[in-house]
Amino acid sequence: METLPGLFYFTLYMSQNKQVVVIGGGFAGLSAACFLAKSGAQVTLLEKNDTIGGRCRSFEERGFTFDMGPSWYWMPDVFERFYQSFGYTTADFYTLDRLDPSYQVIYSDGDVLEVPANYEELVAIFERYEPGSGKHLDKFLADGAYKYEVGMTEFVHKPSLSIFEFMEWKIVTNFLKMDLFKSISKEIRSKFTNSKLIQLLEFPVLFLGAKPQKTPALYSLMNYADIKLGTWYPQGGMVKIPEAMLKIATDLGVIINLNEPVEKIDIEQGKVTTVTTSHSSYKPDAVISSADYHHTETSLLSKEYRSYSDSYWDKREMAPSSLLFYIGVDQKVEGLEHHNLFFDTDFERHAEQIYDTLEWPDQPLFYVCCPSKTDSHVAPAGQENLFFLVPLSAGIEDDVQKREALFDILVARLNQRIGVDITDHIIFKRSFCVEDFKSAYNSFKGNAYGLANTLLQTAFLKPKMQSKKVDNLIYAGQLTTPGPGMPPSLISGEVAAKYLINKYKW
Repeated sequence: METLPGLFYFTLYMSQNKQVVVIGGGFAGLSAACFLAKSGAQVTLLEKNDTIGGRCRSFEERGFTFDMGPSWYWMPDVFERFYQSFGYTTADFYTLDRLDPSYQVIYSDGDVLEVPANYEELVAIFERYEPGSGKHLDKFLADGAYKYEVGMTEFVHKPSLSIFEFMEWKIVTNFLKMDLFKSISKEIRSKFTNSKLIQLLEFPVLFLGAKPQKTPALYSLMNYADIKLGTWYPQGGMVKIPEAMLKIATDLGVIINLNEPVEKIDIEQGKVTTVTTSHSSYKPDAVISSADYHHTETSLLSKEYRSYSDSYWDKREMAPSSLLFYIGVDQKVEGLEHHNLFFDTDFERHAEQIYDTLEWPDQPLFYVCCPSKTDSHVAPAGQENLFFLVPLSAGIEDDVQKREALFDILVARLNQRIGVDITDHIIFKRSFCVEDFKSAYNSFKGNAYGLANTLLQTAFLKPKMQSKKVDNLIYAGQLTTPGPGMPPSLISGEVAAKYLINKYKW
C-alpha cells in the first residue's frame, strides 16, 4: 500500500516535467496553454507580437482605445465555461452587459430595424414586416437551439480526426437532424419571404463564413446564439477577454514570451526536437501551434513534414478578409447604436464580389461599431470611437488608394443614411487590411476569419489537428477544428490540449 503514494507522486512529477511549447498567443494558444498547465505540464507560449490575444488586441491614440479585431461578444456560455474550468467566473474579470438593442440594421429605403434583446418584441417586429412570420421565427430558432445544444455537447469538443469519432448511435441520430445537406439560405427562404428579414437572418454567415447558399443550415445555431443568447459587451473593451486568459495562464505558471517569432521547427524521426525563435531555442516534448496553420506548415517545417500540399491550400475556400478603419471623431454621432449594419446596397452583389469574382466591392455592405455608446472609457468626453468594417475577398490585392476610395464611400453613406457628416470631425484615422493581416498574424491570404463554413470544410473535413507527418505536433486555431470566431478558438485550444494529454497519457 505504501507504494501508491509514491506512484502518485511519480506520475505527478512526470506530468509536471513535460515541456510543451505553444506557438501563438491568440485565443486558441492561450486556451491550450491554460489546459496544459492545469494538467501539470510546463508550458512556454511564444508570441510574435508585443501583446497577447491574437486578433483580439487594442491600441490607444489621442485618448481613444480601439479594439483592433473582434467586436461581437456572442455565446457567453462558452466563455463562462472556460473560466469555470479554472475556478473563476466571468464576473471575476469584467462586467458583462447585454446590449439592447443588440444591433440595428439600416436599409436603402431609410428603414432602420432595431433588434431588441427582448424576444417577444422581436417577434412583433417580424410580424410587422411579414404577417405570420413570428411562428416561423419560433420554429427556426427552436431548430437553431437544438443544433446549438447538440453541437456544443456532441460535436465541437471532438478532435475530428476521423469520421469514426461520429459513429456513436446518439451522434449519428443527431447528425441526421443537423441539416448539413441543406443550405441556410434555402432554410431561411422556406420560412420567410420578406427580403429585409432574410438579410437579417443571413448576415452572421455572410460576414463570418461563406455565401448563405453554400453554408449548411446547421449554422442556424448562429441565429440562435445571436437572438436568444444575446449580444454582450465587456466593459473596458474586448481586450478584457485575453487579459483574463493571461491572468489564468500566468497564475498556472505558463511562461509567456512576447516579441519572439518562431523561425523554424526541427524534426527528427517524426518528432519535433527543437523550436527555434529569433531569440532562443527550445527542446519540447510536444508542440501545439495555434499560429496560422498554413504559415506553420509552409514557413516553419521542411517540405517533407508538411501535412498538406500547396495545391491543397490553394483549393481551400476562405472566409473573408476585412478592410478596417479605426476612427476618432471630435463630436457625438447621433443615429448610431453600439453595433450597426448598413445593408443599404445590393446584398447579393457584395456576396458575389467576396466569394465569386474576388474583386474590390464598389458599393459594399458595411458594419460600424460605436463602443463609446456603451463604454465611456474608450473615447474622450463628447467624442466618439468608430470602427468600420468591410468584408473583402481573402487574397485580394491590397491597395492603399482603394482603401481610401472605399472610406470616402462609407462616410458618404453614413451621412446619407443617418444624416451626420463626420468628414471635418475626424481627428484620428488608421486602416488595417489584407497585407496587415498577413504581416501581423501570418494570415493565409490575409483572411480575417479562417476557413469558410462550407459543408466540405466542416468537422473531420477541416485540416486535421494532428499533424500527419509529425507525431508530437498538434494544431489549434481557426483553420482547424471547430472553426473561426472567438468561442470556437477557445474550444479549439482546449480540444488540442486534451487530445495531447490523452495521446501521451499525461
